[in-house]
Amino acid sequence: MNEVIETKLLFGTWRRFGRVGPVYEIIGSGESKGGNQTIHVRVVESGEEFDYKLLDLLEDPVES
Repeated sequence: MNEVIETKLLFGTWRRFGRVGPVYEIIGSGESKGGNQTIHVRVVESGEEFDYKLLDLLEDPVES
């Protein structure tokens, strides 16, 4: 059974790339690439924005 994730609930939340990586903010929906759903994120330190795989994002720790 496939789990459906309501990605809009993630918008405006913060996560960290791995345990010690930079913090990023989830800012919107991304494009699907090769069957992988993506989410648009902004890295806090640099301001860089890009699409990030949803499955990878879900493994990153939540930042408060």
